[in-house]
This record gives sequence, structure tokens and C-alpha cells, in this order.
Amino acid sequence: MKRCTICNKIVTNDKREFKCPSCGKLTIIRCDDCEKAAKTYICKECGFVGP
Repeated sequence: MKRCTICNKIVTNDKREFKCPSCGKLTIIRCDDCEKAAKTYICKECGFVGP
């Protein structure tokens, strides 16, 4: 199961999945709620912080 990187909620929509825009190593997954609220995420590989 895929989970939101921010809130750990189960995510079923693959459109919410992308690689870190800075390093491209970590896959970031955001649920609809976190994306709509523009909650920040942190890449555990490079420390990039994104909305």
C-alpha cells in the first residue's frame, strides 16, 4: 500500500506520486488533503522542502 509522505494516509491515486524535484531519488506521495492544503514535505535523501 502506498501512503502519504506527510500524513501517512493510504493513497490510491497514482497521480499524487512523483520523484523529489531536487535529487530525483525519493518518491514523494501526497494525499488529496495534503496537496490541497499545500502542506510541506521533506525529502529524506537530500533535505529538499517543498509545498
